[in-house]
Amino acid sequence: MSVLAHHTTVPVLSASEAVAVATEIAAELAATSSERDRDRLLPGRELERLSASGLLAVTVPKEDGGAELSVKALVEVFRILATGDPSVAQVPHSHFVYVNAMRHQGTLEQQRYFFGEVLAGKRFGNAQSEVGTRHVRDIRTALTPVGHGRWLLNGTKGYSTGALFADWIPVLAHLDTLAAPGTGPLHVAWVERNAPGVTVTDDWAGMGQRTTASGTVDLVDVEVDDARITPYHLTFEGPQTYGAFAQVLHAALDVGIARAALRDAADFVRTSSRPYPDAGVDRAADDPLVVQALGRMEVDVRASEALLREAGRAVDAANAHLTADSAADASLAVAAVRAHSAQVAVDVASRLFEVCGTRSALDRLNLNRHWRNARTHTLHDPAAWKVQHLGRHVVDGTPPPNHGQL
Repeated sequence: MSVLAHHTTVPVLSASEAVAVATEIAAELAATSSERDRDRLLPGRELERLSASGLLAVTVPKEDGGAELSVKALVEVFRILATGDPSVAQVPHSHFVYVNAMRHQGTLEQQRYFFGEVLAGKRFGNAQSEVGTRHVRDIRTALTPVGHGRWLLNGTKGYSTGALFADWIPVLAHLDTLAAPGTGPLHVAWVERNAPGVTVTDDWAGMGQRTTASGTVDLVDVEVDDARITPYHLTFEGPQTYGAFAQVLHAALDVGIARAALRDAADFVRTSSRPYPDAGVDRAADDPLVVQALGRMEVDVRASEALLREAGRAVDAANAHLTADSAADASLAVAAVRAHSAQVAVDVASRLFEVCGTRSALDRLNLNRHWRNARTHTLHDPAAWKVQHLGRHVVDGTPPPNHGQL
């Protein structure tokens, strides 16, 4: 059965409206997140709710009928949604990344068409990474010419978060010539989810982020027209915030996981934990060691939230006045929050059990989903490399690499 539904024009939301809508949806998600994770119930209905709410259209430019919200505002929306269910929040990550890609590299005609699709509630997926290659940035998928502005797209993609739920799947591929296959510059082919030759398989079986459906996309002789191809390689020929934008949204997911884990830990301590006899108190919530531990966790989560806001502002500042220096500042700010939030999300989700006690480890409570989600999502990029780039900049002013991963 298709996970797609009929879409209609969605509301245009201001920043304050977007935050209010995200808060409402996050509360709905939180009420059912444990069940979805436990039974691996794919969030088709929840994503339709997101589409209908207008949240997925908030970055469409004003001249194309959208609200063009700031990165800072979008980051807060993502953080809030992740406190409700980080798997649901991760699904539209690539949607926003490719709306951003279309803003930067699409022709006016392409922008008019695809932004219209977004304003109609359509969703973009992701077919970027590949499995079994020499390193994580190797791409073998290719577009080969068949004449008259037509191309055939062939390849296999993994970790394709959002593709199963998408209307359009942006596919990263080499734009080849017949004489030099596999060597052409990278482009994005925009293919319809149900186009002939496109197969999306729900074979994601991770221990965490279980309902993102980050599975496999197989592409066999998929016909693509020139009008559905945009350059990717040009993004990195000068200063850019494309990478920082994608990375700061990932950071927002980690920060949201940390906040949700702390929220549930405090709730469990208030309502279910029994105090240790040595504390000499009647409530676990009055145990000074438990209160101290929760306080330290709060400090760590607040620090990540502050770094997240700073990173969002830095990306906005770079977008307003894009130079090599401002782009580097944005990347470094995002690297800082990604390094910090990756550690905090895992630590807080683990310390949850320390403050809550033995009963919190019961499978039926499913509190371990916070740790599984944090541990899985923080593997997306090595945090140690974020720290390396920050350290090199501190030592001798070396700018971060301009490859889109920072």
